[in-house]
Amino acid sequence: MNKIVLLTATALGACLWGCGNPQTVTVTVTNPLDAERTGEMIEVPAAQVFQSLNLPDTAHVIVCNAQAQEIPYQLTHDGKLIFPVSVSAKGTEAYTIRQGTPAETDTVAYGRHYPERLDDIAWENDRAAYRAYGPALQQKGEQAYGYDVFTKNTDRLVVEDRYAMELDTAAWAKINALRKAGKKQEADELVRQISYHVDHGNGMDCYAVGPTLGGGTSALMPDSAIVYPYCYKEYEILDNGPLRFTVKLTFNPLTIGNDTDVVETRIIRLDKGSQLNQTTVTYANLSQPTPVAGGIVLHAANAEGYAHNAQEGYIAYADPTTEPQSDNGIVYVGAVFPDTTVQTKVQLFDKPAGDALGHVLGICTYSPGDTFTYYWGSGWSKYGFDTDESWTDYLKAYAKQVRHPLQVTVK
Repeated sequence: MNKIVLLTATALGACLWGCGNPQTVTVTVTNPLDAERTGEMIEVPAAQVFQSLNLPDTAHVIVCNAQAQEIPYQLTHDGKLIFPVSVSAKGTEAYTIRQGTPAETDTVAYGRHYPERLDDIAWENDRAAYRAYGPALQQKGEQAYGYDVFTKNTDRLVVEDRYAMELDTAAWAKINALRKAGKKQEADELVRQISYHVDHGNGMDCYAVGPTLGGGTSALMPDSAIVYPYCYKEYEILDNGPLRFTVKLTFNPLTIGNDTDVVETRIIRLDKGSQLNQTTVTYANLSQPTPVAGGIVLHAANAEGYAHNAQEGYIAYADPTTEPQSDNGIVYVGAVFPDTTVQTKVQLFDKPAGDALGHVLGICTYSPGDTFTYYWGSGWSKYGFDTDESWTDYLKAYAKQVRHPLQVTVK
C-alpha cells in the first residue's frame, strides 16, 4: 500500500556507499507471524539514532533497505523516527540509517482544522479520509457525536479541494441568487457541481453519523449505557506528514457515576498505507474501572451487515451509505482491539434514531490512570475492497499484526 521512493542513479550510488559506510545505524526488523507484512510503519527512538551517528538532532539522515533503496521517513512530535518496512513471513530485514540529504517525498498523510466549516478536523492518507466534529457544530445544537468517513479512490490528497468546492462563497452567492429568482433547477444543479456529497471522480461524503458513535468513536459505558462525548472542545495537531498525521482532541467534562469532572483526551494517528487510525484514549478524574467501547453505527438499510469476533479482535460493518439505492458503493467500517480481553456484541437502541438501529461494539475495561488503545477506520468498495469478506480479512490480519508487533532492534 505504501509507495517507496526510488532513487535516481546518482542518489542510488550515494545510498549504496552510505549503506556500506561504517558510520551507520542498523535497524533489524523481525516478523513473528507466518504472513508477509508490507508497508507497515515502524518507530525507532530518534535520539538514539542521532547519538549513535554523533549528529545533532537537526541533521538530515537517509534510510535505506537491504536493496540499497532509499525509504521515506518522518520525525514525529514524540521523538520517533518512523519509516515503512516490508518483512516476509517469519522473516528478518535490516535497514540502515546514515547522515545525508534525503530525497523529496510526497506528503500522503495530512489534515487541518476547518473553522470555515464549523470547526471540523479533517484528515486523510493515501487510503481513506475522516472527520471529527467541533465546538461550532455543537453550539448549533446539531447532534453528531461520532467520527465521519469520507470515501476516496486515489492516493492523492483530496479533502482540501473538497472543502474548497463545498464552501465556495462565489458559487453559493450565485446559488442563492438563482433561488431568489425562482430558478430552482439551475440552483440545484450548481449545488451538485460543488457538493462534497457528490462523487466528482475521487469519492465523497456519503456516510451518516447523527447521534451515534459513527465510524468508530470511543465512549464510556457505565451500567452498559453509552455516555456520548459529543464534539471535541480543543485540538492540537501534533504531526502533519509526510507519513503520519496525529491530532490530540480534548473533550468537555462528563459525569460518570459519582465523578462529575471526567475529561476525555484522544490522540488519533493515521499512517501512510493504513485504513485504520490508531487512537489512544485517557480519562482524567475517573475514580473507578469502567467499561469503554469503540463502536460503529448500524443502519436500517443493512441491519444484518455486521460481523464481530472477540477472539480475533475486530468488529466490522458494511454500511450502505446515505443513499442505498444510488451508485455510492459500500463503505466498510471497522475497529481492531489489541486487548485480548475485549468483548464484542451488537447493542440496539430502544427505538431507532432516524435510520440508525444501534451499534456493533468492542468493549474493554478502562482503569483510572491507564490508556485505552484501539484502531478504527474504513475502506470502500470502489477502492480495494470488493466484498464484505475482503474487509473482514483485512481487519483480521490487522488485529494479528497489532497483537504480534514487529520486533525492532537498533544498533
